[in-house]
Formats: sequence, C-alpha cells, structure tokens
Amino acid sequence: MSAHFIKLIQTGATAEIAEAVHDDPALIESRDPQGVSALLWSVYAGQPMVRDYLLNQMAARGMLLDIFEAAAVGDVLRLEDLLAADPAAVHAFSGDGWTPLHLAAAFGSPDAVDLLVQHGAPVDAVSQNPQKNQPLHAALALGRNPETVSLLLAHDADPNATQAGGFTPLFSAAAANRCDLAAMLIEGGAHAGHRNDLGKTSADFARERGHTELADWLEAQRA
Repeated sequence: MSAHFIKLIQTGATAEIAEAVHDDPALIESRDPQGVSALLWSVYAGQPMVRDYLLNQMAARGMLLDIFEAAAVGDVLRLEDLLAADPAAVHAFSGDGWTPLHLAAAFGSPDAVDLLVQHGAPVDAVSQNPQKNQPLHAALALGRNPETVSLLLAHDADPNATQAGGFTPLFSAAAANRCDLAAMLIEGGAHAGHRNDLGKTSADFARERGHTELADWLEAQRA
C-alpha cells in the first residue's frame, strides 16, 4: 500500500479512493509494511464513509475479513466463523501489535468484545508496540463504551494496569471528562492516587483540561 493511498484514507477522500480503486482494484486488498490493511487504516483514521466503502468493495469481491478486521468493525458473525475454525486466534497479534480484543475494545462493539472474552481472549494481553497497553486501556482511550468497559472489568481486567508512561485507564477517563467511566473504574478498584511516570494523578489530568468537577471528585476518592 502506498503512502499516498494511506493519506487518502486518513483524510477521508472517498471519491479519490474510489477512483484509485477503479484504476487499480488490487488496492482493496493492499497492506502497509506492517501488514495493516486498507480497511483497518480507515478504522484507525475514524473515517466511517471510507470504511463502509471498503467493506462494500470487499464483499463485492468475495473477500473475507481477517480476525483483526472483524474485531475492529464489530462483525460478530465473521468472528464466530473465524474462532470456530481457529480458537487460538484470540491470542494472535496483528502486524502493528494488537490482539483482536484490543481492536474490538477500541473500535468494535460490546458484542464483539463479549464474544472474544467468552472464547478465552486474554483481558491482560499487553500490546506488542510502544503503547504496551491492555484492552481496557484501549477501551478507555478510544471506544469509551460503558458496556465494553463493564464487560472487561467483569472479566477481571485490571483497572490499575499501567501502560507506557505509567498511565492507568483512569487517566483516559479523566482526560475525556467521562465521569461515568471514572466512577465505573473506581468502583472496580481503580486507585485515584496513582501517579504516572511524570508524577501526575488522574485528577491532575482532569484539572489541566478544565474538568474541575471531575478533578475534585477524583481527589476526594484518594481519601
């Protein structure tokens, strides 16, 4: 996959992408040097129109999603087929270091998350990339779906697990001003007093972003 085609995906240039695919249909199944597909790039870039175009083009060509693509778009039926054929796939890592559960938690659906954990996907898997995070971190940083967070916590995801930089999931909830998710994490055992590698707490993160009410609440939880 060329850098130009990735740029088109990142900027949501659907018309230009369609024109490029018309001229070179192989672009639909192209991948970057890490093995990340055009479809996954559209998900990463938050471009739903491009994602849906690529999904339609793949379906028209009879192309089946791999487990990482299926997890990222929340395709439960495809995940069921893949896991029936290869149950160990829940432990696989994508070329850029994510497990299917990371991708489902970040971008997919609670149903996809539930299916994966029911099939033994490890909630404590650490990504094989610089983030060094777990699926719960991904859920808080990107998807922020309360049902997904609840599912992960119910399956013993550690609310105090740290990723690169010493951040716990609570920092993402604080930065996003998600009082509901912060409360869910605290109820699940998250430590409001945890400090990252720079010595800051989640309350500090909230306050620096103007989320005063949440910052005050988090500081009260340290008592």
